[in-house]
Order: sequence, then C-alpha cells, then structure tokens
Amino acid sequence: MIPFLGELIGTMLIIIFGGGVVAGYVLKKTKTFGSDWIGITVGWGFGVTIGVYAAGNISGAHLNPAVTIGLAMTGDFPWEKVPSYILAQLIGAFIGAIIVWVHYLPHWKETDDQAAKLAVFSTGPAIRNYAANLISEIMGTFVLLFGLSVIGANKFSEGLNPFIVGFFIVAIGLSLGGTTGYAINPARDLGPRIAHFLLPIAGKGSSDWSYSWIPVVGPILGGGLGALTYKALFMGKIVSSLYAFIIITLIVIIVAVMQDRKQASLQNSTVTNKNITA
Repeated sequence: MIPFLGELIGTMLIIIFGGGVVAGYVLKKTKTFGSDWIGITVGWGFGVTIGVYAAGNISGAHLNPAVTIGLAMTGDFPWEKVPSYILAQLIGAFIGAIIVWVHYLPHWKETDDQAAKLAVFSTGPAIRNYAANLISEIMGTFVLLFGLSVIGANKFSEGLNPFIVGFFIVAIGLSLGGTTGYAINPARDLGPRIAHFLLPIAGKGSSDWSYSWIPVVGPILGGGLGALTYKALFMGKIVSSLYAFIIITLIVIIVAVMQDRKQASLQNSTVTNKNITA
C-alpha cells in the first residue's frame, strides 16, 4: 500500500472513533447521550492508537498536517512529500466524518442543538476569544510534537508505541482540551468541517467558518515550534527556522488580538445603537 492511502486510512479511522464518540455524547436518543469528557478523550486516544497501528508501517503514521510540517521543518521528512500527505489526511478526515454522519443518521433530526451537531465534526471554543483560543491550540500542539519527539527517542516493546501515543493524546485532552476542544490537528478539524458544510444534515446550522482558521493555523504554528524546540534542547540543533517560527507566531497572535478588539468594538456599537433606539 502506498503512503498516500496509509495516511488517508489512518486519519479516517481517527475521525470514525473520535467523531463517533462525540456523536454518541451529544446527539439525542443515543445509548451514550450525556456521557462525560473523560469518555470523549479516551475515544479520541484509542482512535489515534488504531490509526497509528493501521498506517505506521506504511507511511509513518503522521495523520496530522502539524506533524508532517513539523517533521519537515526539522529536516526529518522531505518537503516534496508534504502536499500529498496533507491531502491524504484531509480526504481521510472528510470520509471519516461522512461515515460518522451515516452511522448516526436517525439521531440528527432528534437533536435540536445546532452547536452540538457541529461539535461532532469540528472544534469550537468554550469562550470565544481568538487570541486565547489560538494560544491554546499552539500550546496543545507544541506539547503534542514535543512529546512525540520524546516518545520517539525512547525504545519500547515492539508494537507498544501506538498505545503510548494514544495515552498521550488522552492526557492532552484531559489537561489542555477544555478551552477549545483540542483540535491539535488541522485535518481533524477542517476535513470534517467541510463535510458538515456539504452534507444534508437535518437541522444543521452554520459551519462557523469565522473560527475555522484557529484550529488550522494554531496547530501548524505549535507543531513547528514543538518539533524545532525539541531539536534545539535535546539535540543541540538550533536552526534559523525556529526564530522565524517564533516571529510568525507572535505576528499571528497580534492579528488575533486585533480581531478580538474589532469584534468587541462592533458588539459595543451594536449595544449602543440598541440603547439609542430604545
């Protein structure tokens, strides 16, 4: 099997398990409706474990554009293969989301909450603040890539690595996932969000495109920083791209702060106009 299919299938499996566990939690009249956050994080963790097992010997099981770009930034993966890997990851996530939709088909019309339906496909913030949300995704994916590098530097019993990675994902979800739903993977969020936009989901609402750049840009920045920081601290290889990534990250955070201020100004203006009208 070619690496493209390995990445596609592995990412698809992540979404089937991860999106599936969220659907069971938020969609009405499921057997698991109203379960807790621990169950969701475990579902995502096991999904990653199965995805890594499926693709590990075929493609290296990146299953995440942030991982692919981070490895390319450190010179551990050829740049010419990056586009095909990311395309495969996006397609796999898109297909996985469709499978989840079909599996829970009768439950969409039973659920009135449009935000809950979107949550099956993509992430959203607990408190909408673009700068804070961006920083959360950067930090979560920094930990992901830094931690994956640490795990990769150690030897485990043959076949155990995917389990270690899966438990690591659970830990990130439990510790850092409460703010944004811990996308930490652009394909995991963007592919299913596109599926939400295109599919005839009963009673669905907006796909929340105004927020969609956060779980794409944040993980790419955090992943690059995490991989490059590991190289600098543990291998003594400080490359100029680390400084460039730091500068780019600061610029993007400033842009997010400006977007927050603009939105706050618009909200204040709307409130003022309503008061004048009243």
